[in-house]
Amino acid sequence: MRAGVRHLLIALSAPVLAYLAAMVVLGLLPANAGWVEAEEGVVVFVNTNGVHTGIGMPVVNEVMDWRPLMPMAHLREPIAADYVFVGYGHRAFYLETESWADLSPRLALDAAFGGGAALVHVDHVQGPGEGAEQRALTLSKEEYRRLVAFVRARFTLDAAGRTVPLLGRGYGAHDMFYEAEGGYSLWLTCNEWTGRALRAAGVRMGFWTPLEQAVMWRLP
Repeated sequence: MRAGVRHLLIALSAPVLAYLAAMVVLGLLPANAGWVEAEEGVVVFVNTNGVHTGIGMPVVNEVMDWRPLMPMAHLREPIAADYVFVGYGHRAFYLETESWADLSPRLALDAAFGGGAALVHVDHVQGPGEGAEQRALTLSKEEYRRLVAFVRARFTLDAAGRTVPLLGRGYGAHDMFYEAEGGYSLWLTCNEWTGRALRAAGVRMGFWTPLEQAVMWRLP
């Protein structure tokens, strides 16, 4: 292999290797290292579909009532939900991939490396439970207040202070997409958003969590 080609390959691979190294190192280094789960307080959930993570919070309690921001009127079918699961993701990926069969190489590369606009996704759920893909955490009321403040700030609000839904664009009858503040990038992925939310609450979490594994393995 000629020296020029070899140097070009090294130059092209260096950013990828640096990104992977940062992902490993910053994922292993814990923020809020001294955090201990509260004995009593507000039960929240963190879930994953193997790629994407989200956070489940009570629809209403003494700290926060999510109903004005996520009303049943936005859904195709109302449901007696007691939790809302909130995630953050790439706009085109959310809207163009109702199933994995819809994922094109172009869209996968754009979501992974391109950046762009983001949306908030909200799923209304009745009686969530723990499992291999869903963990429960008990937060103190103050920790939950901080979590709420972080999540709430990601919703775009209109002049009347209302969220902006993409009516009719949910995956099913009980979920909805909303316009979001901020963008999507290599540095702010759907899983890093979850990690930031948990770090803001004070939960022990890696300093940077671009992959779902970096989020889930830190949880009790």
